Amino acid sequence: MLSGRRYRLALTQEQAAMCAEFGDICRAVWNTALDQRRQYVDRYTRGRKGPFCGYHLQAGQLAEAKSEETWLKAAPSHVLQQTLKDLDRACRDKGTFNVRWRAKGRWMPSFRFPAGNLITVEKLNRKWSRAKLPKLGWVRLRSSRPIGGTIRSATVSRKGGHWFVSFLVEDGQLTPEHHPGTPVGVDRGVAVAATLSTGQFHDRPFATDGEKTRHLRLQRKLARQKKGSANRGKTLKAMGAITTRAVERRGDFCAQLAHTLTTRHNMVVLEALRTTNMTASAKGTLEAPGKKVRQKAGLNRAIRDKGWHRLELALRNAARKTGTRIALVNPAYTSQTCHRCKVVDAHSRKSQAEFACTSCEHTDHADVNAAKNILYAAGHAVSACGDLGVTRSVKQEPAPPRGQAHQPALSLVGIPRL
Repeated sequence: MLSGRRYRLALTQEQAAMCAEFGDICRAVWNTALDQRRQYVDRYTRGRKGPFCGYHLQAGQLAEAKSEETWLKAAPSHVLQQTLKDLDRACRDKGTFNVRWRAKGRWMPSFRFPAGNLITVEKLNRKWSRAKLPKLGWVRLRSSRPIGGTIRSATVSRKGGHWFVSFLVEDGQLTPEHHPGTPVGVDRGVAVAATLSTGQFHDRPFATDGEKTRHLRLQRKLARQKKGSANRGKTLKAMGAITTRAVERRGDFCAQLAHTLTTRHNMVVLEALRTTNMTASAKGTLEAPGKKVRQKAGLNRAIRDKGWHRLELALRNAARKTGTRIALVNPAYTSQTCHRCKVVDAHSRKSQAEFACTSCEHTDHADVNAAKNILYAAGHAVSACGDLGVTRSVKQEPAPPRGQAHQPALSLVGIPRL
């Protein structure tokens, strides 16, 4: 199977300048090609048909431009072609007008060398190795882990003031067909990052109180500084260092938790959450302003801080090596349903952590009860509100009459209740 190996680079000043130049050229090619695609779509909607503006057309135009423009010759041709391929995939997946521009102050430089046969890695000592990349030559990297396979491609990127290289490696492993573990349900929340149906809680702070205070102070300082000034650049760099540490801690937490869950359990059940829609702004428009905007902004920050989507991605990546199945279920009423008697009542959720059923008087931690319902839902047939996919609304069932508890008619087919 294909796996990633990421290493931190120790570039010389000349190599760092070349990487920054390659990144700027790739950004210019991306923005120019995206502008061409948007102009084509706009002309097509007005009835002015012409040759389809896709990868093959733009790759030919890029080859012609490289023969005329001197600044384009500085970057390898296959690196720029990979940029056009990434844009083509993004436009097909998201839509041309939903793809973002790569702004200089927002986008981190990144480019990919697709020819793995042109990349050579040599071990120097216990801590350091070196890799030969096209046009960059030999670059030093920290030997934090062995390559462990055949290199297919290499991606160079900058993050938090440091340059990294990520190798796509064919490690020769196969996904196991059988996993001896047991299924588990996972409830993702804002107070606790992940709660298991077994009663375990997994959480950690990703930023200390001192870092939060310093970041807020830097934000206030940034608001008083002039755009484009050297001091503003220093402030942004300091803010980026704090944010990078929090991001790395979040990624480490998700990777470790994913490894633990996929090693012990043969199926991990999650809620099919649309985090992009859930973290949308509530500001509204001038004609129809939103309500409780500050409360919604705080909820959005809490959701992003816990890394809900990143945990799901880490689970899917780790499941390839253990054969664990990742299942998504409809999240409707999982926090309002009693796991014992299956009665749905919003009044049973007394607080964030307390659940007391109004029907059978069953008590449990609210997140543990929700995790058990998530696991229980994985063994059910399709309910009345639709399938278990994420293409439908999670609240399509009609609400019960006021003051009356709702009893869903579901039958157990596979996984027994805990």
